[in-house]
Amino acid sequence: MPVRPALSPAIVTAVLLVAVVFLAPVVGQPPAARPGLRKPAMTDTIRATVYADNWFVLYVNGEQVAVDSIAFLPHNVVAVDILPAYPMTIAVMARDNFDPQTGMEYANSQIGDGGLVLAFGDGTVTDGSWKARCVSRGPVGGDTTAPRVESEPIPADWFAAGFDDSSWPAAKEYTEEEIGPKQPYYDADFAGAKFIWSDDLKLDNVVLFRKRVAAPPDGRERTDFRGLNDVVPEGGPRRPGGGPGGGRRGGQRPPAGPGGADR
Repeated sequence: MPVRPALSPAIVTAVLLVAVVFLAPVVGQPPAARPGLRKPAMTDTIRATVYADNWFVLYVNGEQVAVDSIAFLPHNVVAVDILPAYPMTIAVMARDNFDPQTGMEYANSQIGDGGLVLAFGDGTVTDGSWKARCVSRGPVGGDTTAPRVESEPIPADWFAAGFDDSSWPAAKEYTEEEIGPKQPYYDADFAGAKFIWSDDLKLDNVVLFRKRVAAPPDGRERTDFRGLNDVVPEGGPRRPGGGPGGGRRGGQRPPAGPGGADR
């Protein structure tokens, strides 16, 4: 069979040069600096305050940021600090207290009701502009003699920023009297926020909510810190050892051990 001629040294050299030119910026290249970007401080965060009847999980821009630590009772308010970035997509799953087979509560003795209210420190609040989709309801038709539940699969990535919620109906606003919130609600600041749920406050037990906030409602300009771990913030990387004093507060050395030697 014919023998292929060997590549000349000149061709081999040219191929290597091309590889160096095109791969060098990718392989082993340090993160690029992002001019003007600094590390965020707590003053860059906003407070997210949520009251749900009875339980919720909260996502911001596709990331889970809060889960109600009390499953159903007592009713509680959850407040956490978040680092916002706009446009900001907020997604909440809220659940009423209900038996998964009957849709009723308290040993199947009654039908419960839901309710969600949320307020962010940037002025974002719950109202009828949110989207709401019920994914579990019962007792179907309000039938308490032969109660049953109807549920549908929860859409994949329903909490993601790019999820298409255009077909979801609008949330329905409810009055404080219709919800009947417990004392923790009154101890928190929900000024301007409305209670929301899907169309049936009593029979809809699991509801998904979404809201896209294009810009801060309070008009305050805020730094976008997304992708911070992929760039070098202003001031460069941390010095080896954590900065002055090897990362110890104030540059102080640790206490000396027996005999005056460091431990």
